[in-house]
Amino acid sequence: MGYRSLADCLDDLRSKGDLIEITTEVDPRLEVAAIQRRVYEAQGPALLFKRVKGCAFPVVGNLFGTIERTRWIFRDTLEAVRHLVELKVSPPNGFKRPWRYYDVPKTGLNLLPRRARYGPILSHRTTVSSLPQLVSWPKDGGAFVTLPQVYTEHPETPGLAKSNLGMYRVQLSGNTYEPDREIGLHYQIHRGIGIHHAAAIKKGEPLRVNIFVGGPPAMTVAAVMPLPEGLPELSFAGALGGRAVRMVRPPDWPLAMPAEADFVICGTINPHETKPEGPFGDHLGYYALVHEFPVMKVDRVYHRPGAIWPFTSVGRPPQEDTSFGELIHELTGPLVPTVLPGVKAVHAVDAAGVHPLLLAIGSERYVPYAQERRPQEILTQANAILGQGQMSLAKYLLIIAEEDNPELDIHDIGRFLQHLLERANWETDLHFQTKTTMDTLDYSGHGFNQGSKVVIAAAGPKRRDLPTEIPSDLNLPDGFSNPRVCLPGVLALQAPPFAPDHRGEDQSQAAFCWSFQPGDPINVFPLIVFVDDSDFAAKSLKNFLWVTFTRSNPAADIHGIGASTVQKHWGCRGSLVIDARIKPHHAPPLEDDPDAERKVDSLGAPGGPLHGVI
Repeated sequence: MGYRSLADCLDDLRSKGDLIEITTEVDPRLEVAAIQRRVYEAQGPALLFKRVKGCAFPVVGNLFGTIERTRWIFRDTLEAVRHLVELKVSPPNGFKRPWRYYDVPKTGLNLLPRRARYGPILSHRTTVSSLPQLVSWPKDGGAFVTLPQVYTEHPETPGLAKSNLGMYRVQLSGNTYEPDREIGLHYQIHRGIGIHHAAAIKKGEPLRVNIFVGGPPAMTVAAVMPLPEGLPELSFAGALGGRAVRMVRPPDWPLAMPAEADFVICGTINPHETKPEGPFGDHLGYYALVHEFPVMKVDRVYHRPGAIWPFTSVGRPPQEDTSFGELIHELTGPLVPTVLPGVKAVHAVDAAGVHPLLLAIGSERYVPYAQERRPQEILTQANAILGQGQMSLAKYLLIIAEEDNPELDIHDIGRFLQHLLERANWETDLHFQTKTTMDTLDYSGHGFNQGSKVVIAAAGPKRRDLPTEIPSDLNLPDGFSNPRVCLPGVLALQAPPFAPDHRGEDQSQAAFCWSFQPGDPINVFPLIVFVDDSDFAAKSLKNFLWVTFTRSNPAADIHGIGASTVQKHWGCRGSLVIDARIKPHHAPPLEDDPDAERKVDSLGAPGGPLHGVI
């Protein structure tokens, strides 16, 4: 079945017992988001808030809060959509295995959006200040739309065929935005809207924008999907939703909008006009700071009868958006060998914030006759991965050869890291890219959108056994203490607070490495990580991944015992050292608001609507 609207989906969840309605009044500032995060943590149901303080519209959260619920919402179309994406990438498969793709023709009927003369979305108008003013974290700069579907058309070839639908956060209030007349539009590098914006700037004209909120759930998923070239998001939404997207256009506005959307904000972005946007508690677990981003001049705001405002709250992963990543992998993961020959699997690690850490399994077939396998073909594959769409934003790319362990599951992160550490040769297997682009939300680099990357490529026989206990004769330099084993072969050390000199460098890193020789006992650990709290880092795999890969910039923060540079290639003969301490230029981590948490506790107490859920 395909849901015509968001309300239809909620009715279905209600009948299934997977939706809770909260009639207690809740504050859109901090409370609503705190409730959603707590219920997500408990893997609870979707939440419909009927009484939001200061707002006439209900809001729904945690709609995609479990992967099981997400699959259930799209239960009738997922397999057919997977087949459709396969054929889009490799059309000859349809002739080779026609029986596999029997469901594609029916799905194809829903690909083409349909023009409608009228739709519920055109029934009512409102203002930006009348929309739910949801604030997720204490230091957020204002209210944000957290599940927006930002729609643009190419200025030179307007129309649905060259349209772009993406999820770029929208700031509704705060900073210097004129109330009801201006909102902030934050889009990052490697986003499709940038092509349309650049074309509008070239023509010297404003870029028209429609921001959809709500509507069929397939629209939300389509806005986050990395789709193959030539498959528009609106087409994907029709396929996933099981019905073609009906688009309607007001008589006095040139951009179309979904007839069944709950809300649509219409406006324009003027060439070269920006305003400060942020801060915003983002999905790496830190605040995205204030930066200049495009400002959108609001022309009008539509809403349908009975409109419902969907939202999520992002923060340190995992959060609700984790389900999007899992669904994306299920739909597109099997296509990786087709798009990237020789690559068997890739995995953007959610616990590390997605872009900071990418794992890959490749193939080593260049010289099968060689006596000893070493990284060769997987280096070619690593370069191909870093040239592929949003995977190019990976900061750490760890790649191994399938031939060394054909049974290794790329989603078993602990085992993957153990496999790599058993084989890595730190003198040859590290390959840096310096002064390059990185994820906009990652503040570990040397500037906004700027940082470095490292490819660690390991292939061949096992080189070492990995210790799981701290050597009794381990001696640490002054200031370093509390050694903890995070994983086999990984030692976390509590280091002194980062203290930069006039060049922004902390000399304790070099002093630590100089105090050891490659033959000293500490080198039984191939990887050492400097942290601010070693107990926290070693408490769980999730903590280790989050601390290590969100708080380090490879070119600046990777060091080693017995390090040297030969023909511009850096390596070390002893332990590799990653400095994952918090630095002065890092963004602050997110912290819960105590008052909001107490409100959540009250809702979960006996007699409360969430008793037994949290």
